[in-house]
Amino acid sequence: MYQKVIKYISWALLIVSVVIGVLGFAIGFNTSDAVAVDTLLYWAYAMVGAALAAIILIGIYVGATNNPKGLLKTALVVIGFAAIIAVAYLVAPGADAVGYNGEQPSAVTLKFTDTILILTYLSCGLAVLSIIAGAVVGAFRK
Repeated sequence: MYQKVIKYISWALLIVSVVIGVLGFAIGFNTSDAVAVDTLLYWAYAMVGAALAAIILIGIYVGATNNPKGLLKTALVVIGFAAIIAVAYLVAPGADAVGYNGEQPSAVTLKFTDTILILTYLSCGLAVLSIIAGAVVGAFRK
């Protein structure tokens, strides 16, 4: 039963995505009001949010079904990510955009942008460190 529901939801999301994409090309992406671009971006935000929510909720459901004691580990991981995001937000300066000639974005937008940049730098740094650590551990195991 779940497979049918997921199949229908997937088809519905695909159809909505195609309609929004075709509408964007019909209206034109280079219009001065940029309605098509905004619509595409908001749809992308909604899809990413829905995917993250589905991953978390399905993980909690599967964890509760298969291993109820494992829910504590899942909760700790979610709390850990929330703490990392909160620290990145608190550390983000939210300074004015340097070299930007137009009207400066709001302080909230600048703070959010800096938070995302800090999280991106952190993710890239951790990826590089994990590659190096994997190579070192692999060398010692052989």
